[in-house]
Amino acid sequence: SPPKKNNILQRIYANRRAAVEAQKQIPSQRMSDLEAAYGLNAAPPQVPFLARLKQTPFDVALMAEIKRGSPSKGIFALEINAPVQARKYALAGASVISVLTEPEWFKGSIDDLRAVRQVLDGMPNRPAILRKEFIFDEYQILEARLAGADTVLLIVKMLETELLERLYKYSLSLGMEPLVEVQTSEEMEIAVKLGSKVIGVNNRNLESFEVDMDTTGRLRKMVPESTVICALSGINSHKDVLACKNDGVNAILVGESIMRAPDATSFIAELCSGSKPAEKKRQPNPLFVKVCGTRSPEAAKQAAESKADFVGIILVPGTKRCVSHETALAISEAVHASGDNLADRKEEPVPKSGATDFFAAAADRLQSSRTRLVGVFQNQPLSEVLEKQRLYKLDMVQLHGEEPIEWAKIIPVPVIRSFKPDNVGIGLRGYHTIPLLDSGAGSGKLLDVSKVKAALERDPDLRIFLAGGLNPENVTEAVKALGDLSDRVIGVDVSSGVEEGGKQSLERIDAFVKAGKAIR
Repeated sequence: SPPKKNNILQRIYANRRAAVEAQKQIPSQRMSDLEAAYGLNAAPPQVPFLARLKQTPFDVALMAEIKRGSPSKGIFALEINAPVQARKYALAGASVISVLTEPEWFKGSIDDLRAVRQVLDGMPNRPAILRKEFIFDEYQILEARLAGADTVLLIVKMLETELLERLYKYSLSLGMEPLVEVQTSEEMEIAVKLGSKVIGVNNRNLESFEVDMDTTGRLRKMVPESTVICALSGINSHKDVLACKNDGVNAILVGESIMRAPDATSFIAELCSGSKPAEKKRQPNPLFVKVCGTRSPEAAKQAAESKADFVGIILVPGTKRCVSHETALAISEAVHASGDNLADRKEEPVPKSGATDFFAAAADRLQSSRTRLVGVFQNQPLSEVLEKQRLYKLDMVQLHGEEPIEWAKIIPVPVIRSFKPDNVGIGLRGYHTIPLLDSGAGSGKLLDVSKVKAALERDPDLRIFLAGGLNPENVTEAVKALGDLSDRVIGVDVSSGVEEGGKQSLERIDAFVKAGKAIR
């Protein structure tokens, strides 16, 4: 079906139609290829668009857009990197991230959307992702879903009613409630009749490009209160946002002004709340303390009595600290008998109305009312890890070798993953609960401070456990040597540092736990 109006939409429509038809002929990108991938559950997990729009730290939900140009304004943000921008939007409170995927006029692509979805993976309360595109074919909707979109845009102006209904139903069949865009009262009637739960009102006339900010307010009166209404253009200031709120608007879509802003995070705070972002003065909680290489129930009991958060046992055959089956059972019994021995840490919870970084929320995931048992493995079969986790009632598993990082999603308890500071994969989100930086398995060597600093500087939201050569005498100095980065160490781990003559010393276990807890 041709678009209903002869304007810029028609040119874009013709261009996209030709591009999509050509793409559908490419082996690996045919509709049948996409359907096969979808049938194999290749589409990433979804966030429900409507529910996520209702989760916001602001009075009016923000749909923050990534676009590098437009037909009316030309190119204005060609240098912007989509995943970098998306991460800023997510952590600044956006409920939805809109990604322009049209390449000629808006300088976007489906690869932008795919990269945005990848960088948000594992982020608690991540925003929903909208494919902002001139959609006229089921192919584009399925392509969007496979790339990680949670919703798509359907523009009433460019779609005959029958096609609009078909695309709307197809989107719903993929679990995506679409954003239906209107600009006139006639189009609003069509959207309401369609049953749209989220309707976007474009304040910009797509024929003249003139903006009339009263459009949304006028059309709001035509829809049920339960329908979520989004204002889609012309919003540049907090005053505009307040006007939208007064008109009963539930969400705003903002693109160009955020893309042009020197600091997207500050701009979003000022736009949506009328003030600069609040300084986050987080008072770091005491460190988690892990006593590893435990080889007797007595040592485990001492660690629990000293308020260690974790007791680690080595389950790697042939290593000098590996425990026997009988000892592992006895240590497990001793640790689990310690009961609720730890005080409430009062960690900052995952926000209810916004996103947070995966590792920034690590301390909240790790807190417990009791000392927990950690089993350490190195290059053993997954079946063995799973069997021993059940057998010894391990609360956590620590992987210390070259195991695939994806194992963390298969192992039924949280995973601590050991890395050297310059290893690849430390910062992968959604897998290991916390990375443990170590110089080598039980080597007793201190980590190179400069390498730890470099790892933390590369990833500003990374949190770590620190290990390698720590003992009661040097643990405080080792953490403080990281300077301003030390608050991103949330735990310390000891093994050889509490031994005397090759055996664990109960006194040194107690001293290490006390020293670790006293650092802050």
